[in-house]
Amino acid sequence: MTRTVVLLSGRGSNFKALLEADLPVRFTAAISNRPDAAGLEHARARGIPAIALDHRQFASREAFDEALIAEIDKAGADLVVLAGYMRILGKAFVERYQGRLINIHPSLLPMFPGLHTHESALKEGTRIHGCTVHFVTAKLDHGPIIIQAAVPVLPDDTPDTLAARVLVQEHVIYPRAVRWFAEGKLAISEGRVNVREEGVSQSVLATT
Repeated sequence: MTRTVVLLSGRGSNFKALLEADLPVRFTAAISNRPDAAGLEHARARGIPAIALDHRQFASREAFDEALIAEIDKAGADLVVLAGYMRILGKAFVERYQGRLINIHPSLLPMFPGLHTHESALKEGTRIHGCTVHFVTAKLDHGPIIIQAAVPVLPDDTPDTLAARVLVQEHVIYPRAVRWFAEGKLAISEGRVNVREEGVSQSVLATT
C-alpha cells in the first residue's frame, strides 16, 4: 500500500473523494496549515492522524516548510497529495518530494494558473474549462500533466456554477491519478507523463 499524506487548507472535498474511492493507498496523515480546516474532520472520522500546523506561528516560510517536511517524513510518505492546499511551497520542499508530489488545479493548465480560475475563464470567453492533475515543480501550477478533464462553458454560467461543474470532474480524475501512481503506472519522460495502462499511452483528456 502506498503511504500517502494529504495537505489541505479548506473543506477537503477532494480528500473526501480520495477516501471514498477505495484506492490501493494507506493515508498516514492529513496536514493543514489552517487549524480550523474542515477537511481535517474527514481524517479524524477515519482514524487518520490529523495534524494542524499553523503557518502563522512560524517566523519564516523556510521554518514552516522544515516543520512540514518533518511531519511528512514522520508519516513515511511515499506520495504527497495537495488537495486544496493554499500555500506556495518552497523550492527545497518541492525538490525533496519531486516525482511523488501531485496537485489538482481547477483549470486546463497551462491556462489560468493561480487563483480565480473560473472568473478568468469567463472573462476570457473560453468555451471549454476544466481541471488538471499534475506533478508539482518549483514553478507555480506547472509540471508534467497526469490527467485533465474538460467541461463546456455555458452561456449563462457564473463562477459558482462553473466551479461546481468542474469540481464534479475533480472528484473523478484525482482518484484515478492517485490510483495510477500507487499501481506504478506513471512514468515521466522529457517532461511528459506516460500512463502504463491498456488503451492509455499518455496524459488523458476526459471531456464531459
